Amino acid sequence: MKSKQIHLVSRPTGVPSQANFNLVEVTLPDLQAGQVLVKNTWMSVDPYMRNRMIDRESYIPPFQLGEVMDGGAVGEVVESNNPQFPVGARVSNISGWRTAFISNGEDLTQLPEVDLPDQHFLGVIGMTGLTAWVGLTKIAQLKPTDTVFVSAASGAVGSVACQIAKLYGCRVIGSVGSDEKAEMVKAMGVDAVINYKTAGNLTQALREAAPEGIDVYFENVGGEHLEAALEVMNDYGRIAVCGMIADYNADSPQPGPANLLLINTKKLTMQGFIVMDYFDQYEAFVGQMAPWLAEGKVKSEETVYEGIEHAVEAFLGLFEGRNKGKMLVKL
Repeated sequence: MKSKQIHLVSRPTGVPSQANFNLVEVTLPDLQAGQVLVKNTWMSVDPYMRNRMIDRESYIPPFQLGEVMDGGAVGEVVESNNPQFPVGARVSNISGWRTAFISNGEDLTQLPEVDLPDQHFLGVIGMTGLTAWVGLTKIAQLKPTDTVFVSAASGAVGSVACQIAKLYGCRVIGSVGSDEKAEMVKAMGVDAVINYKTAGNLTQALREAAPEGIDVYFENVGGEHLEAALEVMNDYGRIAVCGMIADYNADSPQPGPANLLLINTKKLTMQGFIVMDYFDQYEAFVGQMAPWLAEGKVKSEETVYEGIEHAVEAFLGLFEGRNKGKMLVKL
């Protein structure tokens, strides 16, 4: 079988472009004993992948030039020499950015037999949903009495975080970058939505949306959003740092908020986290999320691009605000 793959051919400076990537086609070898051939059906593109394009030590190795990239995907076993993964088995894997691949099974997880679309295991009940759940329940120690501010509230993680916080009984404020996204977030039951592109002074807009202050900030953006959150946070507030997408394409280190001293004076807790450190919590997460999905209490928002030929376009769209909810590529 032939496999189409996306390779990183140069390291981006600033905002990535199509020129940094190349679509190649390779012929996969015949299966050996214990191997399976997987045809991917869906793949995920995520903001963290931008950091992997920089050649530096981090919590996950950088992408190598001239080689296929990787990332979350789900697919189907179409040929098998491994009894653990028979033909027809639906599997999740980390071999995205390609239409097909050969595996010995160690990097595959068979999807559970539940009445959910396969792509949900890349989104609301996959790493995306787990990230939102961990950030709120484990890092921020969410309580029903909290007022919660979520930046990038219409994005993959942010949209799930908003819904989880509402299900916990919290008052939730979200920030978005367009009126269309604001309507999407309002439909999730969020109490107040700020369009940061038209709000003028973000700190003042947040104060008006949360006149009694905020207790939890789910950080996806950084920069101006973090500065506003620090100003409006109540004493002993908690900040769960999922990411800071505003800085991902910066050519040089960006100055931090001018009000970081408030972390001290307000006795705030600010903690970053990497969801891979919490995979042991997946079963507990599914125990809460699966019933919510089944009962229609959580909605999965998705933006879908068709074909691996459009995978780079989908990825670049993350930094242009073109996604509502989870950005996916249907292969």
